[in-house]
Amino acid sequence: MTLEIIVFVLAILFGMILYWSESKSNRVYRWINHLTHNEDIQMKADNRKGFFHLQPFIWRLVYLTLLFVVVGAVVSFATPINAFYIQYFVSAIVGTLIGTYLAGLIVFVSEKTKKEALVEAYEKGKESVEDLVEDVKDRFEPEVIETKQPSQKNISEAPKKSARDRFKDKGMIK
Repeated sequence: MTLEIIVFVLAILFGMILYWSESKSNRVYRWINHLTHNEDIQMKADNRKGFFHLQPFIWRLVYLTLLFVVVGAVVSFATPINAFYIQYFVSAIVGTLIGTYLAGLIVFVSEKTKKEALVEAYEKGKESVEDLVEDVKDRFEPEVIETKQPSQKNISEAPKKSARDRFKDKGMIK
């Protein structure tokens, strides 16, 4: 159990180093891309994607598994050490995956400069204050209700007959 914990912690550190080094330079990924793709579909010079950097979870898992299978094969065939057990293998893969995500958080946080963060916070705060001011205005400003005064025109147009006479004219009362 102790050896598994040591492998797990070392794998986390290994994953962090892998991710950090690939975020700085992705030469190996670019070289393999150059070998396997023709010029039309090769990755551009400004593309920073690597085996672990900017990859979704499943591709990171695939690349890490392949890496550890190759390392396990080399250790098994090249040396007399044949102690590449499955628990160490799984512990190394899971630890390295966790390490790449932890390093991704650290690299992501360090990429965002303080000035950009302040400008973003200022813009969000500015929008919030504008919304608050509009809400306060809507709640506390008195609403101007325009009441229509009966004008002289309407009064003059009013019929001069009584209601009873109008009903008689319509045939409702005899």
